[in-house]
Amino acid sequence: MTTDPQEKTSTASRAPAPTAAQYQRIQESHDFTQLRSNFRSFSIPMTVAFMVWYFSYVLMSAFATGVMSTPVVGSLNLGLVWGLGQFLTTFLITWLYVRRSRVKLDPLATKIHDQLEGVATK
Repeated sequence: MTTDPQEKTSTASRAPAPTAAQYQRIQESHDFTQLRSNFRSFSIPMTVAFMVWYFSYVLMSAFATGVMSTPVVGSLNLGLVWGLGQFLTTFLITWLYVRRSRVKLDPLATKIHDQLEGVATK
């Protein structure tokens, strides 16, 4: 029988789990509202934009093959460029989200976490 090293830590050293009332208080706080707002103001428009971009590619590939087969450079056609653009935009959106998260979301999330865990913040 193997034991998990984390199980060996004393339960007395752990803080008690937050109660439902504490979660409710945090959820109603200005900081939590701001955190959700900051997250949604990026994620919803970016998701919609990417989905429009993605489905336009799929629809163009299915129904506008003449346009998608238009040569761009040599044997590279518009469909291949557009398809590779899907990967590039995925990486771009991820990079933008990580950057925004680090600046706007993480500080608020840390503050909320500290309040919930009972860590004094000033």
